[in-house]
Amino acid sequence: MLNPHSEVLTLAVVGTGVMGQGIAQVAAQAGIAVRLFDVQEGAALRARSALSAGWTRLQERGRIEPAAAQAALARVQVCSSLEALAGCDLVVEAIAERLEFKQTLFQQLEPIVGPDCVLATNTSSLSITAIAAGCQRPERVAGWHFFNPVPLMKIVEVVQGMRTDPGVVQALVDLGHRLGHRAVRAQDTPGFIVNHAGRGFGTEALRILGESVANPAAIDDVLRGQAGFKLGPFELFDLVGLDVSVPVMESVYRQYFEEPRFRPSPLAVLRRHAGLLGRKTGNGFYTYVEGVAQKPLPPRHADCSPGPVWVSQRNAWGPACADWLREMGASIEDSARPSVEALCIVLPQGEDVSACAAAEQLDPTRTVALDWLLPQAGCAPVFTNPLTSQYSVERAVALLGPLSASVHVLRDSVGLIGQRVLATIINIACDMAQQGIASPPDIDVAVTLGLGYPQGPLAWGDALGPRNILLVLHNLHATTGDPRYRPSPWLRRRAQLHCSLLTTELPPH
Repeated sequence: MLNPHSEVLTLAVVGTGVMGQGIAQVAAQAGIAVRLFDVQEGAALRARSALSAGWTRLQERGRIEPAAAQAALARVQVCSSLEALAGCDLVVEAIAERLEFKQTLFQQLEPIVGPDCVLATNTSSLSITAIAAGCQRPERVAGWHFFNPVPLMKIVEVVQGMRTDPGVVQALVDLGHRLGHRAVRAQDTPGFIVNHAGRGFGTEALRILGESVANPAAIDDVLRGQAGFKLGPFELFDLVGLDVSVPVMESVYRQYFEEPRFRPSPLAVLRRHAGLLGRKTGNGFYTYVEGVAQKPLPPRHADCSPGPVWVSQRNAWGPACADWLREMGASIEDSARPSVEALCIVLPQGEDVSACAAAEQLDPTRTVALDWLLPQAGCAPVFTNPLTSQYSVERAVALLGPLSASVHVLRDSVGLIGQRVLATIINIACDMAQQGIASPPDIDVAVTLGLGYPQGPLAWGDALGPRNILLVLHNLHATTGDPRYRPSPWLRRRAQLHCSLLTTELPPH
């Protein structure tokens, strides 16, 4: 059995691309002997040279002592054949994402390595169970999925296949911690934790774009300014490249037998076919000049007075919104019905502006919406309906412009933007917990470290209120009829019982 604490541990890396080099780097720095092998002639030697250059740069930046860098490099050995990996305690493959390649490699390794050697795959999308199926001892095969760049992304998913020995999983968890990473356990399901949980962000943004609610720059600005994401979804698509993102979206969708929650968008597929891949091609959702995204300038609005403002009291958000605007100097009408001069503000919860205006029989030409689920200071998107007048738009911008860092005027949208995207992300995480893919704490840790979200989706759901998220999803589902918005039982039960989304249940007997 693999002893992750051994001082004489030997780890082999097969496949010496960027990911393989990253795994080798953190292992060597943790005091582990590393053997490098690649079928491409000279690739392993070049990888060792790249590691040496990387450690030199770290020395120059004062991030590693010269003696430590020299010791790490001395632990890295280049191998010219698979047979040279005999005697290793652990072999990690980081080769191409082709099931048959990985199966063949492990079948070749089994008679070479010892019976206690663990065979780990760094696959991001293939089934661990399927990779192990051709092995004589599938119990020693597990997923050990790092993220690029490995030294900076301090998260590793330890994935248990159907026949993986639990002791192997525990050993890889402990070894991940020894390498300085947070190791989280996952069951063998499509996308594991991070790539599964990340489906809601991009696919829902693409759906919003496909409905012509807003352009990519406005959607990105709303989700950064209101929700606190470091990058908007279209900035992220351009950074990663649609040649990478589209196959992942399609793969998870197919592996879940076309689960509606993961349905990709034809917009992304068309843009991929057109070669609009993102930064790497100089053109994606944005055009790039010398690597800098060219974003449209916000439209200019006429100067005018906001005039009297009436805020809908149809839901519990009404009083807080009215108080906030009043404190900021707005002239708020307190009457049950708006005057004929008032700008009418509605606060949808999974609905659109049109439905809210119709429900209260408001003049649609004077009615706009705010997303009160999220803060307004960083960005205050104003949602119109098909009949909102230009004068009402100018009044809304005059009202919110001094109160927020940016204001966007957007078309009507069921669930608006922020609450729609966040409800989708939280709902997917709830269903992951319901399926037992990972524990609630591990889901949140994996998402924050692997995707860089401001907080884990389950804790985020708690902060926004499980009952609010449930209502948003109910209304999205009822209005669109799309099963992608059906609430997870995990979310519904905890919202009904007024408890945290991180609350687990007693195991079945």
